[in-house]
Amino acid sequence: MTSGRDVARNLQEAGRLIAAAAERNAELVVLPENFSFLGADDAERIAVAEQPGHGPAQDFLAERARQHGLWLIGGTVPIRIDADRASSRSLLIGPSGDCVGQYDKIHLFDVNVPGREAESYRESATTVHGNDVVAVPIPIGRVGMAVCYDLRFPGLFHRLSMLGVDVLAVPAAFTVPTGRLHWQPLLKARAIESLTYVIAAGQWGEHAGGRKTYGHSMILGPWGEILASRESGAGVVEADLDMIGLREIREQFPVLDHRREL
Repeated sequence: MTSGRDVARNLQEAGRLIAAAAERNAELVVLPENFSFLGADDAERIAVAEQPGHGPAQDFLAERARQHGLWLIGGTVPIRIDADRASSRSLLIGPSGDCVGQYDKIHLFDVNVPGREAESYRESATTVHGNDVVAVPIPIGRVGMAVCYDLRFPGLFHRLSMLGVDVLAVPAAFTVPTGRLHWQPLLKARAIESLTYVIAAGQWGEHAGGRKTYGHSMILGPWGEILASRESGAGVVEADLDMIGLREIREQFPVLDHRREL
């Protein structure tokens, strides 16, 4: 997606893409980080933050999951904590429309992008970080939840692996400079080290305020192989996740059984 300031327009586009995935018999759909709103500054984000459990984006996710009878991960939605702060929350919605899992982004993006003096982010100024590691069993397997900058912190993914995840869902809005160098290597590392599938749904293009995101949404297999990808533009990336094959790989190459707590 290329989300902007207009929540209604973003939700309409997300609805179009979810319907396209459903037509291809998708069982699990993952939307990008900030799918419902990507504005120019923190004040705009706080202005559209929703109360826990109800709001345009949360209601949309429940309606679409019910409508299409699928599992839906709603990238991230700003959920109000107080007047000046919100969490960056990823929601896992079941076919019934009920929220069966929620993850608040743990690692917040407070950086000056190297080589880009004008590109600086202080996510923690208005975002409250989460503390809980979240893995949710659904019919296709156990899904581990993470968001964007989390990719740089292998400790989180080690914990998810210890919880037995089969699929990692990583909504993101990677910057262009860091995306060119780090997006694919980080995704491959997370897939390989835990022998898991990785579904990485990214924002792409230019957004309000001139921010540019890298795109390159992709689905990776447990060997780190890219099963499907879309470098640019809005659209659907799809792949079959072979859970029987995943179990066979883990039996033949039992790296997960060889882990030692150090």
